[in-house]
Amino acid sequence: MRVGVEVGGTFTDLVAVDGDRIVVTKVRSTPKSPDIGALNAVEQAGLDLGSVVDLAHGSTVATNAVLERKGARIAFVTTEGFRDVLFLQRHDRRSIYDIRYHKPDPVMARRDCFEVDERMLADGSVARPLDEAAVRDDLVPRLKAGNYEAVAICLLNTYANPAHEERLAEILQAALPDLLVTRSSEIVRVFREFERASTTSLSAYVQPVIDRYLGRFESSLADQGFKGHLTVMQSNGGRLPASAMRRSAITALFSGPAAGVVGAARQAGKSGFENLITFDMGGTSTDVCLVEKGVPALTMETEIGGLPVLTPVLDIVTVGGGGGSIAWIDDGGMLRVGPQSAGADPGPACYGFGGELPTVTDAQVVRGAVRPEAFLGGKMQIDVEAARRAFEGIAKHFGMSIDEAAESVVKLVNSNIVRAIQLVSTERGRDPRDYALMPFGGGGPLHAASIAEELGIGTICVPPNPGVISAYGLLASDFVKFASQTQKMPMEAGPSEAATIFRKLRDELTGEFREMGLDPAKLQFTFTADMRFVGQAFELGVELPADRLDGLEIEDFRKGFEEAHYRMFYHGIGANRPIEIVSLRAGATYPAEYVPEMRASGEAEGSAAEHPVFDGGRWTDYSHLTSGALVPGLKIGEPTIIEGATATTLVPEGWQAELDAASNLVMRRN
Repeated sequence: MRVGVEVGGTFTDLVAVDGDRIVVTKVRSTPKSPDIGALNAVEQAGLDLGSVVDLAHGSTVATNAVLERKGARIAFVTTEGFRDVLFLQRHDRRSIYDIRYHKPDPVMARRDCFEVDERMLADGSVARPLDEAAVRDDLVPRLKAGNYEAVAICLLNTYANPAHEERLAEILQAALPDLLVTRSSEIVRVFREFERASTTSLSAYVQPVIDRYLGRFESSLADQGFKGHLTVMQSNGGRLPASAMRRSAITALFSGPAAGVVGAARQAGKSGFENLITFDMGGTSTDVCLVEKGVPALTMETEIGGLPVLTPVLDIVTVGGGGGSIAWIDDGGMLRVGPQSAGADPGPACYGFGGELPTVTDAQVVRGAVRPEAFLGGKMQIDVEAARRAFEGIAKHFGMSIDEAAESVVKLVNSNIVRAIQLVSTERGRDPRDYALMPFGGGGPLHAASIAEELGIGTICVPPNPGVISAYGLLASDFVKFASQTQKMPMEAGPSEAATIFRKLRDELTGEFREMGLDPAKLQFTFTADMRFVGQAFELGVELPADRLDGLEIEDFRKGFEEAHYRMFYHGIGANRPIEIVSLRAGATYPAEYVPEMRASGEAEGSAAEHPVFDGGRWTDYSHLTSGALVPGLKIGEPTIIEGATATTLVPEGWQAELDAASNLVMRRN
């Protein structure tokens, strides 16, 4: 048996596959102790952990530790004169009209930042050696007195030569063996000092949290007889063994959303859809990502809580528009939705757990798109009157009916999601009309048709059990790692110098996979050069032919860069300007040995009775049936509500739907 458990903000999802048997479970998350929610899902599914050979896990533990500032007590050590790099940041303002604006706070106070006497130059040469005596006599006592759990070391220019960081780490680990030491040259070997320092400090900040969490989870699993392999999802769309994740905690920041994208891409590929816009609407937020030729888009920089993170992550845009997002009226009297969420506790008003504020889920209940008797396959009671009471204030404020207020909230959250999709498509030089929309999560299939119409998308692919696709993605993902190195050089030097660095990075990754017990002979590599026109401030990634690393030519670099530049900025092809290579990156993928099939679960029930839905300012009769009643070839050409154990799909007027051989429900506009 193989099991995937994904902890979300509102629900914890589980998918277990044992041969032809699929077990799907959703339970309420336990935000204070996410591992308890995961174990509750295992218990409710009735699984024998002794028979589980592979348990893949994704959670928001690292994300919440940063956002809620509940990480470890850490110190930051840098080169003399650069103590304030985390506080100076960049000379920009995220909110230019806010007179109270201040930059995001780092995860430690200034008193926790220390300097050491040393200096490495950008070419890797030593300008001033590390003063080891000062480290032992001054820094070590101060770190010991501070009772720190971890220390982040980020010395100047050590992406070019890590010798000083390595020696400093050795001294600290020998003197303070209980202190977790994180080196920038181990986490991110690229230039830009502030971003590198931010990434290193965040990694140190969450590492003890992840270490304790995984230790507690492993212990609880072992107590219940689990003897298989525990793997953890990364932000880059690949898994790592739990032991390796403890040394690479920064890569766990966005594991849940990444798992959903991987699961969606795998499942859509079975129906021949390789170009997708994935749309994951959960309880607290909505995540969207572009997938081309079956491969999710990757970006080398993201941010969390306003702080930059330089690590490969799936290019996911998140908006505060989930099922639990709260509708509210701002100071100007305008209706807003999110980013505040009712979460799992107390949850939407209709859940009956004490929530009183109107949410997106309450809006769908009020307008009839979610039938109370069919929510989560009928396993959870829904209070319609509580949902209607929650909207009384909004309806009164705008002088409209409760039904109109609920539909207004749905339209508003749809607009927010449309904007997020435009960020990953239109603003990346892609036309969303050239892609199929893949909705999943508990709320995705409910909103998909309206969002597709706004974007001009004509095809929607709804996976089976859409509410647990993130948990399925955990089981469908490969093992992935990346290594990078900043090395500025003219493009003309690429074929020789770049190939040498690529081979070095490849050898490093091969060694790491060997340490994890994975056969290096099965690794598949990608090689990417970050390039720019000389004089530009930022780079574009250009993937190079992996099958002829020793035969790279200048034209491989030039053509790839010009095409990427043209796609992004609509100019650059044939430009007679010098081009330079800034950084090089290698990726290693160990393919999953077994990718399970995902099929619909639930009883085959249907109903000829009609159910009214408030749609377009009027009540429209919809037929309704369960997802288990769908069979390949069955065409649905009238307004229909398709109810499953994990999500509800709305097929409105103007759309036709048909279940295909891969168990995907394909919707097309008439």
